[in-house]
Amino acid sequence: MTRPVPDFSREARAQAQGLACVAGVDEVGRGPLCGPVTAAAVVLDPARIPPGLADSKALGPARRAALAAAIHAAATVSIAHASVEEIDRLNILNASHLAMRRALEGLPRRPDFALIDGNRLPRDLCCPAEAVVKGDAQVLSIAAASIVAKVARDAIMVDLAQQFPGYGWERNAGYPTRDHLQALLDLGVTPWHRRSFAPVHKILYQEFSVTP
Repeated sequence: MTRPVPDFSREARAQAQGLACVAGVDEVGRGPLCGPVTAAAVVLDPARIPPGLADSKALGPARRAALAAAIHAAATVSIAHASVEEIDRLNILNASHLAMRRALEGLPRRPDFALIDGNRLPRDLCCPAEAVVKGDAQVLSIAAASIVAKVARDAIMVDLAQQFPGYGWERNAGYPTRDHLQALLDLGVTPWHRRSFAPVHKILYQEFSVTP
């Protein structure tokens, strides 16, 4: 099955309607048991679009890193996060939306329009927006945002892996792989784990459970 190739058609339609500054927005890190959720907003220059942009999930680490560098060099980029504490307090969906909103607000120029990956728009955005389901596979600026957000978050997890060795974060980026789950049992919960997520919550509070 051939993967869809993202294009610039949605951005071009918006620009044809007078919306000159169009940002693509995506987030990464909803599924991991630890670390922040990270979002990026990218405004592509139609004359300087790096070739090979695709959904970050379809790219290997080296290709993602090269494309992220090309995007930073040729486009306007803003990266933002929602913390572990915010994830536990707000829930992961609302924290993801908060990171998206922060990414848009972090752009040097307020965008005229935003194309946002997913089926729901965050509330209180700084500009009009459209939600695009599977947008990272369809819309070039969302694909670019997915790449830079993924590379940025992976770098955070590699750094945290050096501070908290044994969980494999440099390999699993905090996702609930077998080695990560085993390390949770063997080494315990770190300050970077999301306490509202079931595997972490279960380990933290198992001593309070009552066996019938």
